Amino acid sequence: MPLKRYKKYVSLLMFTAPAFLLYAVFLLIPTLGGMFYSFTDWNGLNKSYHFVGFANFAEALGEDSDFVHSLWFTLKYVVFMVVLQNVIALLLAVLIETRTRSKGFFRTVFFMPNMISIIISSFMWTFVFTQVLPQIAEKTALAFLDQSWIGNPSVSFYSILIVSLWNGVGYMLIIYLAALQGVPQHLKEAAVIDGASPFQRFLHVTVPMITHAITICFFLTLNGAFKVFEVVYGLTGGGPGRSTQVITLNIYEEAFSNNFRYGYASAKSVILFVMILIITFIQISVMKKREVEA
Repeated sequence: MPLKRYKKYVSLLMFTAPAFLLYAVFLLIPTLGGMFYSFTDWNGLNKSYHFVGFANFAEALGEDSDFVHSLWFTLKYVVFMVVLQNVIALLLAVLIETRTRSKGFFRTVFFMPNMISIIISSFMWTFVFTQVLPQIAEKTALAFLDQSWIGNPSVSFYSILIVSLWNGVGYMLIIYLAALQGVPQHLKEAAVIDGASPFQRFLHVTVPMITHAITICFFLTLNGAFKVFEVVYGLTGGGPGRSTQVITLNIYEEAFSNNFRYGYASAKSVILFVMILIITFIQISVMKKREVEA
C-alpha cells in the first residue's frame, strides 16, 4: 500500500475512532448484551442466571396477553402516525412554500413544538385535556370537547395521536420544505404552459422530485412511532388499565417496575428490534425503487 494512501486511512481512522468508541460503548455493546440476556432468566440484580433458550420468546408471543395487546396497539399507532404525520407535514410544507414574505414565520411557528421535550409536552396537554377543553365546552356550544380525553379508552388513543403530531410534524415539515426548494422552477413553468392543474403539477412534478425526502421522512416516522414511549408515559401511563400501553412501556414495566424480569424484557426488546428491522427494510426497499422510477 502506498505511503500516501496509508496515511489517509490512518487519519480517517483517528477521526472516526472517538465516535465509533462512543457508539460501541453506549449502543453496540448494550445491544449485544441485551440479545445475550434475552436467552436467560436474569432479573437484572443477581449475579447468577440460567439459560432458558427460546422460552422467553415463546412466553412473550404465546402466553403474555398484555404484550400481544401492546404489540397490536403499537402497530395501530404506527400506521396512523406514519400516514398522518407525513401527509400533514407535506401539505403544510406545500402551503408554506407558496408564501413569499411569511415563509420564515410559519416555518418557525410549526417547528417550535419540536423544541419542547416530549414529556413536558405531555404534561402540558394533560392540563389542556383535563382543564382547558372542559371549560371551553362549558362556555361554548362545542359540547364534544367535554369528555374524558385521557380516561376513556376509545378516546385516549386519539389524545396520544394529537400530542405526537403536535410535537413531531414540525421536524418533517422542515425536511419537506428543503426538498421543495430543490424542485426546478422550469419544470413547474413547463407544467403550467402545458395546462396542468395545481394538483396535477403537485402529483406529476413535485412528488417525483421529492421522493428522496419522502423516503427519509417515512423512515424517521416509522422508527420513531415504533419506539414511542415518553408521550404515552407522560399522558396516560399506558392506561386506563393497559388500553394504551405500547411495546416500549410494556418492556419498561417488565424490566424495572413489576417483576424485574430483565431477561424476559430483553427478549421482548429483541422481538421489537427484529420487527422494526424487517418493516424498515421493506419500507426502504419499496421507496428506493420508487426513487429510481421517478
